[in-house]
Amino acid sequence: MTVLAVEGMTCKHCQKAVQDALEAVNGTTSAEVSLDDHRAIVQGDADVQKLIDAVTEEGYQASLMS
Repeated sequence: MTVLAVEGMTCKHCQKAVQDALEAVNGTTSAEVSLDDHRAIVQGDADVQKLIDAVTEEGYQASLMS
């Protein structure tokens, strides 16, 4: 499991765009994105940098939560 902090989401459309981007990364089995908590929980063995890059490509900022 990987937990990312996601900044820049302002609506359900943003939430869906981030979720779709994360689910498209090879190795992701599921992604749950919370607009209220500004975080994403990703299941699977996807590379963390590829997850961050996928979010960035959608126009949002992501970082690994400790």
